[in-house]
Amino acid sequence: MKAIQLDEGIHWIGANISTNDLFEGIWPIPYGVTLNSYLVQGDKLAVVDLVRDWAGAPTYVLSQMQSVGAKPKDIDYVILNHLEPDHTGWLDMIHIISEDAKVLTTEKGAEMAKALYHLKDGDIDIVKSGDTLDLGQGKVLAFEEIPHVHWPETMATYEVNSKILFSCDAFGSFGALKGSIFDDEVPKADYKYYEEETLRYYANIVGPFSGPVLKALEKVDSLDINMIAPSHGLIWRKDPQYIIEQYRAYANYSKDYAEPEITFIWGSMYGNTERMVRAVLKGIAKEEVPVHIFHVPEDDVSFILAQAWKSAGLVFGMPTYEYKMFPPMRYVVDLLSQKQARYKKVFRFGSFGWSGGAEREFEEKIERMKWDLLESFDFKGSPTEEDLNKGMEFGQELAKQVKEIPRKFTPR
Repeated sequence: MKAIQLDEGIHWIGANISTNDLFEGIWPIPYGVTLNSYLVQGDKLAVVDLVRDWAGAPTYVLSQMQSVGAKPKDIDYVILNHLEPDHTGWLDMIHIISEDAKVLTTEKGAEMAKALYHLKDGDIDIVKSGDTLDLGQGKVLAFEEIPHVHWPETMATYEVNSKILFSCDAFGSFGALKGSIFDDEVPKADYKYYEEETLRYYANIVGPFSGPVLKALEKVDSLDINMIAPSHGLIWRKDPQYIIEQYRAYANYSKDYAEPEITFIWGSMYGNTERMVRAVLKGIAKEEVPVHIFHVPEDDVSFILAQAWKSAGLVFGMPTYEYKMFPPMRYVVDLLSQKQARYKKVFRFGSFGWSGGAEREFEEKIERMKWDLLESFDFKGSPTEEDLNKGMEFGQELAKQVKEIPRKFTPR
């Protein structure tokens, strides 16, 4: 497998990963993921971000380096923008192959490198915002700290002359690449695939750090960028501004109502709550608001979180279970809270038997989420026709409120 040129002396050396493993041990990646590493060749040789030993990735990287005449033993610098093991897991092997390779990372990155890989002070050079590294032959790397995007030690690396930004997890995406690594070679039929996997990656991984993302974007806005090369997903060489605005929109969803859509999440024990689902959906349909429907626990929360992140409206259909929320729904709500999916218009309904209780626990859990909660609607046992009509009215009312919210980002 050959390395792919981004610019003179700058190449992609990475791997498409297909696996049944869960990303971070949590998130399913049924469509795979890419591990993007980059080779910068001047008089000195630098690798920007690494891969982990996953599905043969290091073998691909080695063969790609050799395809452009780069010998792994001659690596002078390993630039670690972010210390998470999917970008650093091969670091132990690098030090076996190239004993003299110097690791460049931030001060906090150095702490993590020592903790994860037991590096010594002599193995690491600490860099900070404004520092540069001249590799010779017109290759100059500039470093900028972007803490908490999404770990505290994170930085980005900018090659000054080619104007390529190596952004690591910023501007990343789930999803293995389909035949090309560049945005301008993506067929229109695959736009939706990349949009949805970028959204899911943001909501699952980056979402809680939206404040730092917006601060990092201020730094990005000050750069003259020809290309954005993240560590997962597409490389943006035709329209890097598109992924910048996509991330800006996603980050701002945590500060205000998102898009005029509804994510509808429901679970049912014996079909009584499920009967109300159809009524509420009928009410929503009257306002022609887009709705994304998920059934828990059957649907994975990774996909629920993605659509909930970009939806201004949320609906929760859940029965009371042992005087509390239905447990699979509790997990969804807890994760939405942890990931800070704030500013939503919300309707909750559900069936109970001898006693309710789901409403009380639900309201306690969302207390700090800045959600506008419509009147919750519980019914005993199976819903009556009056109950069903009431549920339909609530669904329509929520849809009316969501419909008034202006759209903030329109995918291609």
